[in-house]
Amino acid sequence: MTTLLNVKDLRAYYGQVQALHGLSFSLNEGSLTTLLGANGAGKTTTLRAICNMVRSTGGIEFDGKPLNNRSTESIVRFGIAHVPQGRGTFTNMTVEENLQLGAITRKDSAGIVSDIERMYAHFPVLKQRHTQQAGTLSGGEQQMLAVARALMLRPRLMLLDEPSFGLAPLVVRDLFGILGKINREEKVSILVVEQNAQLALELADQAYVIETGRIVMSGNAKDIANNEEIRKSYLGY
Repeated sequence: MTTLLNVKDLRAYYGQVQALHGLSFSLNEGSLTTLLGANGAGKTTTLRAICNMVRSTGGIEFDGKPLNNRSTESIVRFGIAHVPQGRGTFTNMTVEENLQLGAITRKDSAGIVSDIERMYAHFPVLKQRHTQQAGTLSGGEQQMLAVARALMLRPRLMLLDEPSFGLAPLVVRDLFGILGKINREEKVSILVVEQNAQLALELADQAYVIETGRIVMSGNAKDIANNEEIRKSYLGY
């Protein structure tokens, strides 16, 4: 399989505080990979470092091209969409305006219109709410909108930070089911940071476990899910 994202010896800093201590991992094109770990382990920082939103050293390559020292905007133009924790929708804009904003780097007007309808097919509730301000949506609907807006970029890689945060279990299962479908059918590679390890391992192909800024475990997601000793030692269930 073709390596899409390759991270080597990644170290990240907030001021003088080092948050990541030499992470190395890779992600294959078309795969769905999860980063697991407790609060403060470095999962969110890893996604931010990939997008050059924090000071970092080490090597980050996307499709063989270095991302180091590139602006966040130029990284987006490579086809990397980032859905941050907390959804990040534009609350005073309508659902449809949020989707249009997701395609701001694109010039193909007909394709944008077509993709908005495709998002409504993935997330029918957004079609029902298309003229509604994003800030009036439920938490689950806002998360769906954040994912749909990221997909409007037509990304090759989507970075998702805690998509289950604050959502009801049934909403989370529906959302993860849609993510799996998008990964399988549209071949969008996904790197998802998640505290709900059990659900993430059901969805993912590959898993990495982070503790205090270091990768302490990696492997096939199903193998990790089926290993009780690993689950209890590193994932707490």
